[in-house]
Amino acid sequence: MEFMETRRGFLKKSALGFGSVALASLMGPSSLYGNELLGGGAQNLLGGSLGSTHFPAKAKRVIYLFQSGGPSQLETFDYKPELAKWHGKEIPPSVQGTQRNSGMVSSQSTFPLVKSIYDFKQYGQSGAWVSEIFPYTAQVVDDLCIINSMRTDAINHEPAVMFLQTGSQQSGRPSIGSWLSYGLASDNKNLPNFVVLLSKGGGAQPLSSAAWGNGFLPSHHQGVQFRSGKDPVLYLNNPHGVHDEDRRRALDYVSQLNNHQFDVWKDPEIQSKINQYEMAYKMQNSVPDAVDTREEPDHIYKLYGEDAKIPGTYAANCLQARRLAERDVKFIQLYHMGWDQHGGLPGGIKKQALGTDQATAGLIKDLKQRGLLEDTLVVWGGEFGRTSFSQGRLTADNYGRDHHPGCFTMWMAGAGVKAGMVYGKTDEFSYNVVQNEVHVHDFQATLLHLLGIDHERLTFKHQGRRFRLTDVHGHVVKDILS
Repeated sequence: MEFMETRRGFLKKSALGFGSVALASLMGPSSLYGNELLGGGAQNLLGGSLGSTHFPAKAKRVIYLFQSGGPSQLETFDYKPELAKWHGKEIPPSVQGTQRNSGMVSSQSTFPLVKSIYDFKQYGQSGAWVSEIFPYTAQVVDDLCIINSMRTDAINHEPAVMFLQTGSQQSGRPSIGSWLSYGLASDNKNLPNFVVLLSKGGGAQPLSSAAWGNGFLPSHHQGVQFRSGKDPVLYLNNPHGVHDEDRRRALDYVSQLNNHQFDVWKDPEIQSKINQYEMAYKMQNSVPDAVDTREEPDHIYKLYGEDAKIPGTYAANCLQARRLAERDVKFIQLYHMGWDQHGGLPGGIKKQALGTDQATAGLIKDLKQRGLLEDTLVVWGGEFGRTSFSQGRLTADNYGRDHHPGCFTMWMAGAGVKAGMVYGKTDEFSYNVVQNEVHVHDFQATLLHLLGIDHERLTFKHQGRRFRLTDVHGHVVKDILS
């Protein structure tokens, strides 16, 4: 009899357990094994917020304008007049040093240096050099902190994008936006903490959604992609014939079942699913208002450019980013592709600039006039730079540039960074950093710092190790902090 009672108890527990395992398998493998804790902070098993920042934050939110493909620093912000003297001559071995080239120039026997085809002028009180292809950005140069001494470890697009966005060249780590969603409480309970906008009209260079993935963090911290068109978020609207009250009732029942499963298994991914269902329900009302720009006045469209009226363009997404910032979305990631000019660079980069320059400057001006730039950090830049030697044949009016991790340019503006500053310096060929190098991990540490987070303390325990965005590296670039 005692054996039968034990057997019944076993079967009762097993029946419940098998159902939980099935639920977990639908949610993905991380739900079975992902236990997380926040190092040095008030974090519960469910992966909630810090409760408070490690120190006072200067920025409340971030708008990251990611220029995918690798904009050439030599045609944008890093002016190198000495290259004119070397134009057409071989790059000296002492300059090239041990830096590797990509496989795309492996068959190239000559590496002639090439000056920029575009003119540069100094602008603003800062006297920053800006290329003629950025006339609108030149108008806001005194609001920018231009970093000419960025350096990365990756030489190809996918690893380099992953490295900047997740701190690792391999896919599977949480993105910056996911770390911030995980570490900081939301200021808007009706919109996601992390929103992604992809602009159309760029190049064909592929971009993996892993760049805004949650990695091993709870899944409700992944970036939510807002699309152009009648359905900004896929599968958000109720199916035909389903009313709001029916959806609310169904969610309540599902939530009860999920909470019961959580009580049994303490699986944090179950709570993630509950959070996702609830956020989706709230977004049914909040998203249409956030993305509807029809009430924006004409002078705003003139500020961003006529393309701002075309959904999905870079200009429209910059305007959308401002609207999301107004609604206190924590991290707004805008991706614009097409900066990969291995050949035909003069025409290709000019086209990219025409499609982005006015809207980028318009965003800075718009945030500033609304008082939002004071607590919003804006970031602009790609995954690496370009070589100072020509890829392919150099002609009088045409050339290309290969990938170059050794140095590139990014800029930051707004909350907590010094305005009207040019930081760091490269050699006369823009090939090596010679002053105030800023590694990718340093940039990441600085971004977190501006949001009140110590990059060494925001950690997540996964597979027996505490991970962080900056891995085991990174220093806050204090020189650029205001």
